[in-house]
Amino acid sequence: MAASGLAGCAGPLSTVDPAGPSAAAIASLWWAMLIGATLLFALVMALLLWVFLKPATDRSASPKLWLVGGGLVLPALVLTPLLGYGLYVGERLLAHPRADAPVRIDVEVRQWQWTFRYPGPDGTRVSVNELHLPVGRAADLHVTTADVIHGFWIPRLGGKVDAIPGHTNVVRLSASQPGHYRGVCAEFCGTGHTVMDFAVEAHDGDAFEAALDQLPKDAR
Repeated sequence: MAASGLAGCAGPLSTVDPAGPSAAAIASLWWAMLIGATLLFALVMALLLWVFLKPATDRSASPKLWLVGGGLVLPALVLTPLLGYGLYVGERLLAHPRADAPVRIDVEVRQWQWTFRYPGPDGTRVSVNELHLPVGRAADLHVTTADVIHGFWIPRLGGKVDAIPGHTNVVRLSASQPGHYRGVCAEFCGTGHTVMDFAVEAHDGDAFEAALDQLPKDAR
């Protein structure tokens, strides 16, 4: 039974089957929240069982004890560490300046298409509905949209970011292993929303540059 349940956690859109450091940080936060919620639920159920089994104890206890202990102290003990860990993980996911410059990729979204541009010394290469990433190297994706709000998301590589008209959002991703991944639009954007997905190919070593060389140059 447990093996069947864990098998359901895998797949191209699984956030608990990470293939990159950003996704791994998000997955660790999810597991921490699950463990915290499970412990809190177990404690509340234990207290409820105690009340039913020993009602006299419940009547002898001060109402303030239940209100302060159950309404303030208990949530604070569980939620404060989760909040601190969530802030720590969130800070790690931001695109802070770093010594080794990340790969820059410009993402333009429109109904119902993803366009990826890769600036380089010999011009800008472009791919449509297929994103190429290097393995083991951070990539900053500058996401914008030509029409309505969309959501850029590659579940196994990192968190999602909105594509907003007239604004550019940056998300930093990195793949830890070569392979094929899947990206989707995580924001309802109209009748074609269900087909707003794209392929992701993570290349190891020089294969990334070789893949870009095969792409056409941007005609803009």
